[in-house]
Order: sequence, then C-alpha cells, then structure tokens
Amino acid sequence: MTNEFKGAVSRRQFLATSAAAALTAGAVAAPSRLMASEPLKVAGIYTVPVEQQWVSRIHVAALTAQDRGDISYTYSENTSNSDYSRVMREYAEQGYQLIIGEIFGVEAEAREVAAEYPDVAFLMGSSFKEDPAIPNLSVFDNYIQDASYLSGIIAGAMSKSGNIGMVGGFPIPEVNRLMHAFMAGAREMNPEMKFQVSFIGSWFDPPKAKETAFAMVENGADILYAERFGVSDAAKEKGLLAIGNVIDTQSDYPETVVASAIWHFEPTLDAAIAAVKGGSFTAADYGMYSFMKEGGCSLAPYGTFEGKIPQEALDLVASRTAAIKDGSFTVAINDEEPKSS
Repeated sequence: MTNEFKGAVSRRQFLATSAAAALTAGAVAAPSRLMASEPLKVAGIYTVPVEQQWVSRIHVAALTAQDRGDISYTYSENTSNSDYSRVMREYAEQGYQLIIGEIFGVEAEAREVAAEYPDVAFLMGSSFKEDPAIPNLSVFDNYIQDASYLSGIIAGAMSKSGNIGMVGGFPIPEVNRLMHAFMAGAREMNPEMKFQVSFIGSWFDPPKAKETAFAMVENGADILYAERFGVSDAAKEKGLLAIGNVIDTQSDYPETVVASAIWHFEPTLDAAIAAVKGGSFTAADYGMYSFMKEGGCSLAPYGTFEGKIPQEALDLVASRTAAIKDGSFTVAINDEEPKSS
C-alpha cells in the first residue's frame, strides 16, 4: 500500500487516457469456469439505500445487465464504512467475480481487501486514481460535466433575476466539477449571472437543504440547482424553477424541474463486464465512460417544459451537444470548490 492512501487525503486529477488503453499486465484472467453465455456473478456494496440518487444509477445499470442475461446480481445496501471491508471479503469468498460499489470513505481498507483477492475484479467509485500495484481494482466516478453544462444553459435562459442558488452536499470534486460546468453553461446565456453557492455538510438532509434554498430565494435567486434532495421542494413551495442532478425528478416536480443532468452507468459497467469476461480487466480509470460521447450522461427530456424554454437556449444546447459528441467542444473539468459570486 502506498503512502498516498495512508497519509492525508489528496484529491485526484482526472486521467485523460482511456481506461481501455490501460496496460494489461497483471490483468484478472477470465474465469476458467465461465462459459461465454454464462452470467458473470456480480455483487454490489452500497453505503446508502439503492434509492439514493448516485447509487441508484449503478443499481439500475446492474439490473439492466442482469435482465440481458450478462450477469447474476446481488447487493448489500446501507453498509457502514466500518463493515465495508468485511462485506467485500464475504462476497469474494462466495465466488463473486466482479464486485462494484463506492469506497470514498474506506479507500485504504478497500484496496487492502482487493489486494488479498487478485482473482476477483473490483470496480469502485473512488476519489483516487487506480494503483498499478493492485491490478484487479479499477475506479470510476460520475464525470457528467457535459450534461451539467447543458442544464446550465437552460437555467441561464430561464432566470429572470440573473441570480441562481446552488445547494450541494460537500465541496468534493464529484460535486464541484458539476457545479462549475453548470455555472459555465448559465453564463453562456447571461455572462453577468450571479450564483449563491452553499454546502450542507450531508449527503442526505432534505430539511437542511430546503432551508438553505429558502435563504437563497430570500437573497434574490429565482432558479435553484438541486444537487441534493430538498432543494426542489423549496423551489416548488416558492413557485420557482429548479434544475436536477444525476436522476430525472420531473415526474415528482412537473411544474418545477425544468431540466436535469442524468448519469448513465451502463457504459461503465458494460465495459467492466466485457473486460472480466475477456480476461483483460486490470487497474484503470473508467471515468471516461461517464462522458456524453461515451453515452454516460445526457440531458433529461424537457417534459412539461416543452415549448416553454427560449429557442435561443434550445439551439445552443443542440449545437453544443453535437460538438461535445464529435469532440469539437470540451466542457472543462474543474474540481476546485466553487464560490458564490
């Protein structure tokens, strides 16, 4: 184990190289007992309920792969950080060939477990890059800055006050990069746009998120960026608009949520399944599979807001989407903590 994981936590920089181009030395061999048509045994380990927005995208992708017959899938939810390593070992001992989850709070411990089971592939959400010394552990994150940028264009066009409130959980790269991309999109429509940015210090505290959003409304915000649950409730009560994140909540807030940046975990998981079955799974960063050009994110349908969004914004979204997909336009990745204007 390197000192990087034992010492103070330093946030990683995204690797621009494709996971598919990673070195295959030390790759997890394809299970000899696994026939081409036989489902891969996959286990998910989650620290929150599978309904939680971020984890729900991983869970949905796994269920989709299971429905196709590519994997057999089981999972543990609400796993505490203190139990995470134990659950990893249990699944590894039970013969699961691919274990997925999120190790943000147990980086060192999880990597130690992975090193103990070199024949098991681990695909884990992580704030660190892959470690070549642990070739059977790959990392990922939700790099959905492309879709966040597009949602910002919509918000910028819909705001009349030129003041947007943004409520997040924690100022970590996984949140910061999406906020920065959203802000950049909003400035495309209004270069003078003002932003109120606040973090509630929790991944799930709807009442606190709601109260924080109320304060932003009092300070002139007429659109709210809902990185956490509770913000859209505040917008609904005040008769304002909101922008969603990771999942599409418009069906719950049909008159409130204009647009949402959606994360699709399917490309990430499918790439890992193929690598394990092909015997080429090795330490790599799968973050690039969340990019729009890889099918990893999208802007949710406008639904009830069809015909209510300025055409100028729709045209820019369409042109930028095409440019993002063909590589002629790149949304910047900025992991630094965003600040209020």
